[in-house]
Amino acid sequence: MPIHEGGCHCGAIRMRYRSDRPAADHVLRACQCTFCRKHASRAVSDPQGLTEITILDGMKMSPYRFGFRTADYIVCRECGVYVAAVMSEGDRSWSVTIVNALEDAAQFTGPVEPVDFSDEKEEERLARRRAGWTPTIFARHG
Repeated sequence: MPIHEGGCHCGAIRMRYRSDRPAADHVLRACQCTFCRKHASRAVSDPQGLTEITILDGMKMSPYRFGFRTADYIVCRECGVYVAAVMSEGDRSWSVTIVNALEDAAQFTGPVEPVDFSDEKEEERLARRRAGWTPTIFARHG
């Protein structure tokens, strides 16, 4: 399974996104919420893949929650890079990876699809994420 590595600019947050789909075959989602638009985010996920997010310096990680407060938007407090959104329930987590934070972001050349989830109810949002986001291992060190 190909590994796409990345993280924030200063190195405090690292991630690995694994998917059997070639990078160019991913449809990139451009969420239309104000947070994602301000970050010009392009997100990918693969329910059959795996994402590993490692926080190397916990003092620099700034999780941000808004709306239903059902996901942590992982932003580096030091360099300001938005790397992923993570939803956790019990001992399970799922995420979307922000393509702009990957070292090989240029390989993700698929179409960009604007998406708007503002009309979703909370349970609909959680179900969509469970079904479509990438299973995730989230580790904090330091």
